[in-house]
Amino acid sequence: MTVVNNPIRPGYYPDPSICAVGEDFYLVNSTFTYFPGVPIFHSKDLKNWRQIGNVLNRKSQISLDEQWHSGGIFAPSIRYHKGIFYMITTNVGGGGNFYVTATNPAGPWSEPYFLKDAQGIDPSLFFDEDGTAYYVGQRANSEGEKYWGDCEVWLQEIDLNEGKLLGESKVLWRGSMKHANWVEGPHLYKIGEYYYVMIAEGGTGFEHSITIARSKSLLGEYQSCPQNPIVTHRHFGRSYPITNTGHGDLVQDQNGEWYMVLLASRPKQGYCNMGRETFLAKVEWEDGWPVVNPMEGCITETVTVPLEERETIFEPSCYHFYEKEWEPQFIFLHNPDESAYERRTGEGVLRLYARKERMDDLVSSTYASIRQQHHCFRASTRMRPSIVESEEAGMALLQSNEYYITAFACKEDGQTYVKAEMRKKEERISLAKVLVEEGPIEFVFLGEEEQVTIRYRQNGQDMLLVEKEDITALSTEVAGGFVGCTIGMYITSNGKEGTGFADFHWLSYEGK
Repeated sequence: MTVVNNPIRPGYYPDPSICAVGEDFYLVNSTFTYFPGVPIFHSKDLKNWRQIGNVLNRKSQISLDEQWHSGGIFAPSIRYHKGIFYMITTNVGGGGNFYVTATNPAGPWSEPYFLKDAQGIDPSLFFDEDGTAYYVGQRANSEGEKYWGDCEVWLQEIDLNEGKLLGESKVLWRGSMKHANWVEGPHLYKIGEYYYVMIAEGGTGFEHSITIARSKSLLGEYQSCPQNPIVTHRHFGRSYPITNTGHGDLVQDQNGEWYMVLLASRPKQGYCNMGRETFLAKVEWEDGWPVVNPMEGCITETVTVPLEERETIFEPSCYHFYEKEWEPQFIFLHNPDESAYERRTGEGVLRLYARKERMDDLVSSTYASIRQQHHCFRASTRMRPSIVESEEAGMALLQSNEYYITAFACKEDGQTYVKAEMRKKEERISLAKVLVEEGPIEFVFLGEEEQVTIRYRQNGQDMLLVEKEDITALSTEVAGGFVGCTIGMYITSNGKEGTGFADFHWLSYEGK
C-alpha cells in the first residue's frame, strides 16, 4: 500500500488527463500560452511522478503569440491504442482542435493534425471495442444557445490516419442539471456493459463539479447518474481548504483498481495564487456507478492506493546551467525567441539578451520560469547585469501579463539601482528603489501565503527591499483567467532595441 499526498502535481497543473499502459501511468496538463506546451509525467505508483518531457516542444506544433495569457492550449487528453499514444487538445487562438501522436510518450511527438469542422473545445478520443475511433468534444448547444454557457457534448467518428472527421456528429448529453452551465471536459469510456460519458459542469471556479451518465448504446440515450454530481466541493463553502474541484479523468490500474485525477485549488484567505492543481481520488463502483473516495465523499489530503511505492522522485531545488538542454520544468511566455537565451555551459551561466518585448505584451518576452508550487516558498537567483539605460534585468513572480511583481537592476544617469515594482491591471506601482554598486546581485523572494518579502544581496550584505507585500492580486480571484503563478528570470529593454544582457548563475526554488 502507498499513501499518496494531494495534490499529486502541486502548482499550476490544471485539466489533468491520464492513461495507463500496463503498470505505467501517463499524465498531461493544460499550459495555455506557456511554451513548451503540455507537460507529460510518468509514474508507476500514482505518488511519484517524473516529468519525461513536454508534448508540444516545437514552434511548428504550437502558435501562441497574440493570444491572451489564458488562451492557447486548453484541456489536453491522452490516450493509448495499439502501440500509439495520442494527445488531443485545443489551441483556442491558434488553429482550434488538433492531435499529435508518438510511439514513445517521452517524444518526439508528431506535427499536429488539425481537425476541420471540429467545433468547440476540450476534445478527447475514444476507441470502441471494435477499434473504431471517435472524437468526443464540447460545443455550444446545437439547438441554439438559450443562455451563457449553454453547451453540449458531441461524438463523431474520426479517421486518425487522415486527420478527418467522418459522417455526422451526434449529441450525447447536455449535462445532469437543468440549465447546466459550461458542460465541458468530456471523456468517454466503455466499462462492462455500459458506455459512460463523464464531464465537468458549473464552470472552472467555486461551482465546479464532475457529473456522469451512461448508456448501453454508444449513441445513447444517456442516463444521468442519480448521485450527480459525483464530485464537487461547492456545498462545503468558500472557507474549505480544497475548492474548485472538477474536470476529471478515470483510469484503471493493472490490478483492476480505479482512480480519478481531477483539478482543484488550495486557497489561502480565499485566494488561489497557484491556480488549479492536479489531485487524485480512489474510485469504487456501486450499481454500475462510480463512487469517488467512498466513505469520504470529497477530495482528501492523502489517498491510500494498493500499489507498491516505487522510486521516490524529488523536484529539483536549484537549477544550474551546465547542460545545453533545458530542464523540462522550465516554461516560457508564448513562442520564445531562442536567440534571447544562451546557456553558457562551460561557465554554468544562463545569458539572457535584452529585447524590446515586455511581460505586459502578448508576445514572448525574455522570461525563463518555473511554477510556484507552495503557499510558502523561497526562490532566488544570482545575476551579473551588463545593461544600459532603459533596460532592466531581474526576477519576477508572474500571474499574467497584467498582474506580476518584479525585483530588478536598472541604469539611470549612469548609476545602477535595484528596484521593485508591481503591475496591477493598468497600474504600475513602485515598491522600492535603492542605489547599488556595479557587480553581481542576488534576489530572494520569500513567499508567505498571500504576502511576499523581497531581499537582495551584494558584496556579502543582505538587504531588505520589500517587506510583506500583499500579493492577493496575483490570484485567479483577482486577475481572472485559468493559470497560476510562475517565478523566474527576465530581462527587457522596455520597447527599445536591446543591446545589453544579464548572466544568471542559478534559479533556486524551495517550498516551506
